[in-house]
Amino acid sequence: MIIAVDFDGTIVEHKYPAIGKEIPYAIKTLKIFQEKGHKLILWTYRHGKDLEEAVKFCEDRGLHFHSVNNNFDGEEFDNTYSRKIYADIYIDDRNLLGLPEWEKLYNMLLEKKSQKKDLSFPLSFKF
Repeated sequence: MIIAVDFDGTIVEHKYPAIGKEIPYAIKTLKIFQEKGHKLILWTYRHGKDLEEAVKFCEDRGLHFHSVNNNFDGEEFDNTYSRKIYADIYIDDRNLLGLPEWEKLYNMLLEKKSQKKDLSFPLSFKF
């Protein structure tokens, strides 16, 4: 899978433009995903020096990304295509239901991978 992951509020506590404390198990979990063959893309608002510091923060802890704010390493954005990063999963603290704890997130992704896709819908909805 390709996993796009945000930095501030997701890997570290949200202290932008400073770098907050690492969120427990974030880097450890992401490194396990890599070991299992998943590609990680750092997908963040940061740019310039702030982005370089975020990448260095992760690299200093042994986390290296497939690419940073791009679909692949070396991709150059030129305004002729969508800026949206392609990924199978997006991990971001700004998700509709927020960011689950990393242990829960890890288990959810393992479960998702092991299940066949079920495209059925419940017969009734209660609002």
